[in-house]
Amino acid sequence: MFFDVLSYCVQGLRWKLLLTPFGRVRLIRTTRAVFAGLFANLVFPLRPGELLRAVLLSGWEEIKFGRVLGSVGVERLIDLVVATATLAVALLFVEPDRQLPARFRTVADALGVAALLLLAILVGVILFLEYKLSGDPNYFGGKAAGKHHQLPNRWMRALIGLHAMGTAPSFYPAVLFSLLLPGCQMVALWCLMKAYGLALPFLSAAVVLLVINLGISLPNAPANIGSYQFFCVLGLSLFPVERSTATGFSIFAFLALTFPVALLGFAALLRSGLSLRTLREQIMNLPSEVQKRPAPSTTCP
Repeated sequence: MFFDVLSYCVQGLRWKLLLTPFGRVRLIRTTRAVFAGLFANLVFPLRPGELLRAVLLSGWEEIKFGRVLGSVGVERLIDLVVATATLAVALLFVEPDRQLPARFRTVADALGVAALLLLAILVGVILFLEYKLSGDPNYFGGKAAGKHHQLPNRWMRALIGLHAMGTAPSFYPAVLFSLLLPGCQMVALWCLMKAYGLALPFLSAAVVLLVINLGISLPNAPANIGSYQFFCVLGLSLFPVERSTATGFSIFAFLALTFPVALLGFAALLRSGLSLRTLREQIMNLPSEVQKRPAPSTTCP
């Protein structure tokens, strides 16, 4: 439970590093926003916490909402690349006499291809912007070679923000912390396996965790109820674990890892000046707030 909570503190530090090009961001605020978003995901369906934490931090630190939301997108892309790469390596150590389900292999291959394509697009965009802006800082929105090169303001701001994050010196330690984040979660799940009596190696915890994270990455029920258990059992099916034992462990792990996050998330919510009622109103008004890009009417010392 400690290592799982620590992983979200690492996520707050990584978020702070990604936002460094746009201003000085306090670690306590990024971490608080992360836990407030996690609590929103536990209470409401469709994972609105990712959007909520961006709205909260944008208001607290007075950074443009588009830049904060873009950093969340970069986080998710990094996580996808790290997860698929780690899963591919960990599956090499699965016992050779255990045949992986064909559907599982298909999904894993599709995720690997998608991660590589997204990574290639991201790197291509950053290199393109670096080349154009180094040659002519006014390439976007001005004249270059007698021609206008102007993108819509919203897209231009997004691309420039992506370029700033990808070329900042703080981006590289952020990527390193992206490796530490799932590492803490793997240790947490492995400890739970030991506590439950599952005699599995550490790499098995890595495989099961990555299957769970990839499975619950899409919006679903509040707190990932049902989907967490399903993908936990699916991951354990790759190892010599009886289905009834895997089902019991999935419930045990879900409760053990959800309770501290719910407690700390609720505390972060109250510290942010929100209550359950105002949180519900905030979630209901998120689409209109995103369009208007307002600063939340909360204070965060």
